[in-house]
Amino acid sequence: MTAPAIHSPVIQGWCPGAHHPMASGDGLVVRVRPFLGQITAAQAMGLADLAARHGNGLIDLTSRANMQLRGVTEAGLPDLLAGLDALGLLDPDDGSEGRRNIVLDPFRGPPDTDPQNRIAAALAEGLRDPGFFRLPTKFGFVVDTGPRRRLAATSGDVRIEASGNTLILRTDGLTTGRAVADPAQAVALALGMARWFLASGGVGADGRGRMARHLAAGAVLPAALAGDLAPNPALPPPAPSLHPQGALVAPAFGQLAADDLHRLAASGAAMLRITPWRMVLLPGLTDLAVLDARGLITDPSDPLLSVIACTGAPGCPQASVETRILARQLAPALRPGTRLHVSGCAKGCAQPGPSDLTLVGRDGRFDLVADGAPWDEPRKCGLSPLDLPSLIGD
Repeated sequence: MTAPAIHSPVIQGWCPGAHHPMASGDGLVVRVRPFLGQITAAQAMGLADLAARHGNGLIDLTSRANMQLRGVTEAGLPDLLAGLDALGLLDPDDGSEGRRNIVLDPFRGPPDTDPQNRIAAALAEGLRDPGFFRLPTKFGFVVDTGPRRRLAATSGDVRIEASGNTLILRTDGLTTGRAVADPAQAVALALGMARWFLASGGVGADGRGRMARHLAAGAVLPAALAGDLAPNPALPPPAPSLHPQGALVAPAFGQLAADDLHRLAASGAAMLRITPWRMVLLPGLTDLAVLDARGLITDPSDPLLSVIACTGAPGCPQASVETRILARQLAPALRPGTRLHVSGCAKGCAQPGPSDLTLVGRDGRFDLVADGAPWDEPRKCGLSPLDLPSLIGD
């Protein structure tokens, strides 16, 4: 069937920050980028207080392991930024903040034994150079050097990984990478790859650009940055439960309430690691009962884990449908192993790719896409919420 003409959602092409928030239907979205992907218990407590005082008390976890405070007012923004600065969660300027897009393995070891910590810290320092400020805010780095990759599905333009016990540097868009001698060389060459991307025309006139797209358009990586080593095998994304490294917990749809962040901060874990799976790892925690967090998922069989849902209306001005109440209602009807994405519009922000089933909001109703992404041709169009339980359970 031919898909109906729909209103084209506006693609912003940039990520919000603290210095550069993004307007949404429920106020400003202020993104906090935790240094090394983690915050202390004290920082978590303070962040929860700030979210409740200057926003609507809701905090989104993102696929880049960041945290977004929602519902912030223009009037409250200066006090919020001052509070973030006092907590040590604010970059000195917009340029430094916007280019510090680094995701590292949340299950990594402690700083004195795991080189991933040193690599990420050195990358962050190197990216403060003003020469990198032209990098698009979506351009990112992934540090994933374990014997099995945990971040294979995490978006990243430059990847520092391992092949066996050898560190490698690999660009998104290529299946193999080059060996590097040590963490210092890995950082130097990763920054060199970003410089090549800028110098070779990877950034368009609109300020956007991604490495895989640049290579697909014909750009050829210099021989000094290329190699033939395949990265280590990938692991599937982890489920919320107790792990050898600690407790992994998931807020429904990746959105924390301030009260639940308070409870995580009071759990006894000294550190909270924010993951790209929109979950929080509490290193060293061995008892889930101490959390007493009613808004968090700790059971790996919870049907809500099979559903992805964006903010939807009215929080997002581009959505014409409410998404998350519907997603909660539909989750129990899903067949085991089925992945459902409820998207308020065709952008697919919460899941920029295919799912088993995707519901796309359009003019207050839904289109159903099977085995595709929100922008693909739908199987059925103009469905009301009452039509959906029987359809997604078929």
